[in-house]
Amino acid sequence: MPEPTTPADQQQGTDQRLAKGARSRASIARHAADVASVEGLTGVSIGKLAADLGLSKSGIATLFGSKESLQLAAVKTAREVFIDQVITPSLAEPSGMPRLRALVNHWFGQVAEPAFPGGCFRVATLAEFDSRPGPVRDAIAADHRDFLAFLSKEIRLAQEQGHLGERNADIIAFELDAVISAAHTARQMDNEWGVATARAIVDNLLG
Repeated sequence: MPEPTTPADQQQGTDQRLAKGARSRASIARHAADVASVEGLTGVSIGKLAADLGLSKSGIATLFGSKESLQLAAVKTAREVFIDQVITPSLAEPSGMPRLRALVNHWFGQVAEPAFPGGCFRVATLAEFDSRPGPVRDAIAADHRDFLAFLSKEIRLAQEQGHLGERNADIIAFELDAVISAAHTARQMDNEWGVATARAIVDNLLG
C-alpha cells in the first residue's frame, strides 16, 4: 500500500515540475534563437522546433501557446545571451573609458565567435522586423533602444573623464552600433577585410 503523501511532498512535486518546465522552456527558447539567427524569426515555428528537438508539438504549444510567444521568448533569450557575454563582463571595468573599451572588445568578440550559428541575432532580426508592426517588433526595438541607452551613458562618462571630445554621445553610440553591426555582416559573408576595416573605424572613433 503506497505511503500517503503530505502537503510537503505535494509541494516538492509541484516545485520539481515547475523547475522541469522552466528548464524545458529555456532550452526550447534557446533553440528558437539559434534557428532565428539563421532563418529569421519568421522561420521559427512550433512544428520545426518539435522536429528539431524530438518533442511533441503539443508539449511545446503547452509551454508557449503560440508562435508569437515562441518568437518573443527567442528575443528575450538572445537579449540575455548578449548581456551575459558582452555587457556583464565589461561591468568588471571602471565606468567610462575603461568599461567602454571592454564593452567594444567583448562586442567584437561576438563578431569573431558568434553566440548564435547565424551570427548576431540583433542584426538579423532588426532588418527582418523593421517593417512588421506588432509585439515582436516592439520587443526587438525595445532591446535595441535599451542597449543604445547603456552605450550612450558609458560614452558620456568617458567624456566626463576627458575622452571622445564634445560630440553628441547618442551619435557616437549610433556610429559604434552601425559599424559593429556591419562587422557582423562582413564576418557572415567571410569578408575579413570588412571586419578589419570596422575595427579600425571603431578604434579611430574611440581615439
